[in-house]
Amino acid sequence: MSSITFKRTKLATSLSLALGAATVIPAHAAEEGGANDEKVEVIEVRGIRSSLLKAMDMKAGADGVVDVINAEDIGKFPDSNLAESMQRITGVSIDRVNGEGSRVTVRGFGPDYNLVMLNNRQMPVTTGSRSFDFANIASEAVSAVIVEKTSQAKNSTGGIGSTINILTHRPLNSPGLKATFGVKGVEDESSLDNDITPELSALYSQTFADDKVGVLVSASYQERESGSQQAQVGTGWRSFPGVVDQDWSGSNAEWGGVPKDDNQINRPGDEDVYSVPQTTIYRFEEQQRKRTNGQLVLQYEPIDSFRATVDYTYVRNDVDTQFNDVSAWFTFVPSENTWSDGPVSSPLIYSEVYPDGGADLSMGAGDYATRDESGSLGINLSWEVNDRLRLRLDYHNSFAEETPNSQWGSSNTLSTAAFIRNSAATDFTGEIPVLAVGTDNPLDPTDMRVTGSVFSFNKNRSEIEQTQLFGEFVFDNGGSIDFGLAMNDVDNRTQSSNVQRNDWGGVGGPGDLDPAWFPEGTVIDQFDGSKGDFSQYEGSADTTPLNTIYFWDFAAVRNYAAENYGSSVVGDCGNGFCPTTNFDTDRYTLEESFSAYFQYNYEGEVGNRPYDVHIGLRYEDTDVTSTAKVVDYDSATWIAETEIVLNESGSKFETGKGSYDYWLPNFNFNIEAVDDVYLRAAYSQTIGRPDYVSIQGGTVLGSLANRGGGSGGGGNPGLLPLESDNYDLSAEWYYDEASYLSVGYFRKDVTNFIDNTPFTETVAPITNPAFGLLVQEAIAAGASTAPEQRDWILANYGPDSANPSPLVTVNPANGNVEILGGPDDPLMDFLINRPVNTSNEIGFDGWEFAIQHLFWDTGFGLQANYTLVDAGEDYDNANLGREGDAPQEVIIGISDTANLVAFYENYGVQARIAYNWRDEFLSSTGQGTGGNPQYTEEYYQVDFSVSYDIPMAKGLTVFLEGLNITDEKQRIHGRAWNQVLNYTQLGARYSLGARYTF
Repeated sequence: MSSITFKRTKLATSLSLALGAATVIPAHAAEEGGANDEKVEVIEVRGIRSSLLKAMDMKAGADGVVDVINAEDIGKFPDSNLAESMQRITGVSIDRVNGEGSRVTVRGFGPDYNLVMLNNRQMPVTTGSRSFDFANIASEAVSAVIVEKTSQAKNSTGGIGSTINILTHRPLNSPGLKATFGVKGVEDESSLDNDITPELSALYSQTFADDKVGVLVSASYQERESGSQQAQVGTGWRSFPGVVDQDWSGSNAEWGGVPKDDNQINRPGDEDVYSVPQTTIYRFEEQQRKRTNGQLVLQYEPIDSFRATVDYTYVRNDVDTQFNDVSAWFTFVPSENTWSDGPVSSPLIYSEVYPDGGADLSMGAGDYATRDESGSLGINLSWEVNDRLRLRLDYHNSFAEETPNSQWGSSNTLSTAAFIRNSAATDFTGEIPVLAVGTDNPLDPTDMRVTGSVFSFNKNRSEIEQTQLFGEFVFDNGGSIDFGLAMNDVDNRTQSSNVQRNDWGGVGGPGDLDPAWFPEGTVIDQFDGSKGDFSQYEGSADTTPLNTIYFWDFAAVRNYAAENYGSSVVGDCGNGFCPTTNFDTDRYTLEESFSAYFQYNYEGEVGNRPYDVHIGLRYEDTDVTSTAKVVDYDSATWIAETEIVLNESGSKFETGKGSYDYWLPNFNFNIEAVDDVYLRAAYSQTIGRPDYVSIQGGTVLGSLANRGGGSGGGGNPGLLPLESDNYDLSAEWYYDEASYLSVGYFRKDVTNFIDNTPFTETVAPITNPAFGLLVQEAIAAGASTAPEQRDWILANYGPDSANPSPLVTVNPANGNVEILGGPDDPLMDFLINRPVNTSNEIGFDGWEFAIQHLFWDTGFGLQANYTLVDAGEDYDNANLGREGDAPQEVIIGISDTANLVAFYENYGVQARIAYNWRDEFLSSTGQGTGGNPQYTEEYYQVDFSVSYDIPMAKGLTVFLEGLNITDEKQRIHGRAWNQVLNYTQLGARYSLGARYTF
């Protein structure tokens, strides 16, 4: 049995007659099920109207609250991306990556808590989450997507928001010869290159031997070029109570705090909270993607009661990325700022002045590539033993692997800098942060020097072996039972290494690098959003907006640096400018699950009104084992004004285990109260397993810290899944052909939420030299800023001083003083993300409204839906999560959503325009600076498609598609709107193509 079945109803019969194409055939549309299943009706459909008719029939005949999207024809899904199609469903919203739908959120539950299956099978992923990336699957091979919002015992666990089943084509479901071939050219306006890239797809299906043997082959190839322009406060905002200042002679000073002086305009009061930015960055990225999909399906049905299916699915996704950025880091010297009003105060303008000059204006670049590859071999045996017993055995062995696809690794950053900055100021009053930089001399390519770099090699592999047995037994009285069991092993391995040079003070000298490698470009005029003009600023920093970036040649600079600059770290190429396959982190997790279920189904009548009821119980037992090799550190060295590097002392292994088991009941009741009006009620208990990263063992520390401390992450193999009690009520009125109106109410009471808020911890014996005994002596001598303190320590304890200390050295490569933490210095603070289950229960509810209407025989129609979600308490932006603050139990990803689709289909013309909207939502409770929130702002997008069937060439269709045609932008902010974290500018995407079907 599959996750749902579809009953033959009066509505189904009328729809079949309306289509004029209904046939009762072996039932495998939603399952690899038994042969002549009279409960299931398969309808051959083509076009928008027919697709909507079939989807509506499946929705009406389902055992619970279900939404369905069907292919409009073989090889033709409503959108070229599955996620883009799914966002048309009530309660579904999507996350986009590079402007393309990637992951889905359903009823407020994020991608990790929606179980996505391919042909009723759980598929491996390499991201460390449980979310499925819909961008990896070509829509041409998909026949339907089924979204179940209520649970049944026979459903696999993991989907609190929903269970999503992606169904691909099967040859015996559509006997005879079927084939299609498509070609399109795509222009993505987000890319600076803006080249037209190809997409090719083909599908061939044929049956033989009186339709007892079927073969299907599908393949697709897609190239895409995309890009983005991003304005960021990349590492986040640091937040403080208003009482925190920068007076180190008092008791309220903290690194990043702002003074209480006349340089602060409208400074936050002691009862307010305020935040300061760590940096301002402009990043320009280009990406090239090549996606290859293929599927082979072989089916054999020697007798009507037995069917065997063997299938293999292959996916490969190659992504190459290049970027250049320009940034200015704030070092938290005494600042001059203009502030918004409290109680959550933000700098409208933040500025710092460096009287001695010589601060860095950094320009980084990267050039890297990854390959995601997956394969799945599946075997399905379906046997109708007799009129009362049906059995189905399904087995698959699948893998997914992500590896670097470049000699420079899976990600990298090589930085250069001009050490000529004497001030920096950012205006945060507009949508885009405007950075102004004062310099000692006009910026010139000969000022640029190589600084630090990071070359990463990340390899992730996931394997799933799953065996499922499904059964159905039908009683003489019309009732039936579903039963089954499953075994599922998920093996995940994550390996990573970093070759990180921490020469952030620069190596070599000005003029080393060929100016020809540094072509000049502009910055601020590349962004369309609103921008501040420093009109509210009263400080002394330069306020001329930065409008110069060097789009420097990564390969040329890297090659020169590798030949001319030494390094204390070495990659596989023999220098510090490439990755290494000597993994410093190696994590392995095994998750073994066993499940069994039993569900009773009954169909009857009450007062001549048909109803059906489903009562079930599912048992789940899971064991988790995680072993991790991580880097061990024993000390830290203060190498530059804001940078502290951790010193390795080897590696260590850590192992953790966890286990849990659950009994999960469910109840579904459906009744056709009056003709074509269906009422539904459902209750279930479901679980949502923690993501794979959270259950990994080991604590991984970031090798580079700052004066405020370090960071890191640690998993917890003993995490329990989220537990949810789910209540659903729904009314659906199917009032006309392909037209219906529905309203639904849902409530979820959820416990065991996973809290990833960072905890402040110390890791002995690592001490913080930036606050050590030598620094305290420097402060006592009058050195108040970090540069002054470092100069004083060098003069008094450096190698050439009268009292040299073994803790103080000078780096011969760049001349920087390096101060090692001593055993009597204070231990360094680390912000460590350690996921734990919380004990509080959070309840939230919502309403779903939907209408689908065809305007008689005009060819016009529309779909509209709106989802309202109430998640209880909002995040308190004035709560900093410090000692004494109340813990915050909030749900991320909750927002209202709406969709409106208008379409026309007649005389060979198909046209669709879609509007999708999602309200602002809390997307994270953490930033790179700790427990600070992130809000993704309200976003809408308009897409369209138009096609025409060429009458002179039957089966030939030409089409034009457009995505994000109004060029909408995406923006994320922190505790207040002015605290921008990321502004991403993408662009519209258009494709023109043709498809031939026969």
